[in-house]
Amino acid sequence: MKPGPRLTPLAASLPATVPFVGPEAQERSRGRLFAARLGANEMGFGPSPAAVTAMAAAASEAWMYGDPENHDLKQALASELDVPAEAIVVGEGIDALLGYLVRLTVGPGDTVVTSRGAYPTFNYHVAGFGGTLHEVPYRGDHEDPAALVAAARKTDAKLVYLANPDNPMGSWHGAAAISEAIEAVPDGCLLVLDEAYVEFAPEGTAPPLDPTDRRVIRMRTFSKAHGLAGMRVGYAIGHPDLIGAFNKVRNHFGMCRVAQAAALASLRDPEHLAETIDRVEAARVRIGEIAAANGLAALPSATNFVAIDCGRDGAFARRVLAGLIERDVFVRMPFVAPQDRCIRVSCGPEESLDLLEKALPAALKAAG
Repeated sequence: MKPGPRLTPLAASLPATVPFVGPEAQERSRGRLFAARLGANEMGFGPSPAAVTAMAAAASEAWMYGDPENHDLKQALASELDVPAEAIVVGEGIDALLGYLVRLTVGPGDTVVTSRGAYPTFNYHVAGFGGTLHEVPYRGDHEDPAALVAAARKTDAKLVYLANPDNPMGSWHGAAAISEAIEAVPDGCLLVLDEAYVEFAPEGTAPPLDPTDRRVIRMRTFSKAHGLAGMRVGYAIGHPDLIGAFNKVRNHFGMCRVAQAAALASLRDPEHLAETIDRVEAARVRIGEIAAANGLAALPSATNFVAIDCGRDGAFARRVLAGLIERDVFVRMPFVAPQDRCIRVSCGPEESLDLLEKALPAALKAAG
């Protein structure tokens, strides 16, 4: 047999894993579709009609590459956020931007700090470039900014990752706590502040944007509040020197014309965004009511999902999850104890929540 391709030693040492098993893969293994898709923090209410129109118009231009500079979208974001365009980089969702950032800053053996049980795709990128992860436990179902920064100082970390609001718990910190963490970041370390859900958070959650600050990079997305997860549009705000470095490694043609047009049109439709946020707030209330009717507690959430405390351990919550999936309701759950006592339910249309309401009592009964 002829030898295969010669992977790097690092690549050869890594498992071939998928951070998330998508609902489509589960449907293939189950042999049937889900009736309610409430597990991936997608925006089931759909994107702006203006974005849909823009995508349809851009489809006929799909024979052309997208603008590699993402000029129009960057200029619109700069105006919306009141920051220089040079402080913004657009990429294929926050996941891709995290990958580019890790590639820029982390080499074999470099230390990175995150929370145990936090968004796993970041960890996937760190492992892929040979970084060493140090994990800090949650504190009361919240990420712990002070402990994260302390761990970064102790381990001489290159990056420290913090999501605010948090996934998978939906919890959040106020702007003062985040500002304190930024001020405490040790020299040579960068705080990666993932703000994917910031549009859903109470006023005063996000500190003011300051692209002159070299200690922090802010990650945001069109996947959640704008309902464009399938288009893969994210952006980061940071010091222009760091943002300019992304041009060293990013896929310059990664953003297709259709995605750029969709994001730009959605950004120009604030009325739809406000309506979506209102619908998410109503859905969070409904999910909390469903949980309470079954003797469960919904955790406070500043996101488009709700973590429901199943009241026992992770094994019980996994049985509840399995029972919902068996009844064609797709949900997910945190990976790490003690947060794995919860299931995580995305906000969605009334008809999907009706199916959850119907399925949950039977799933709880089956779970014992």
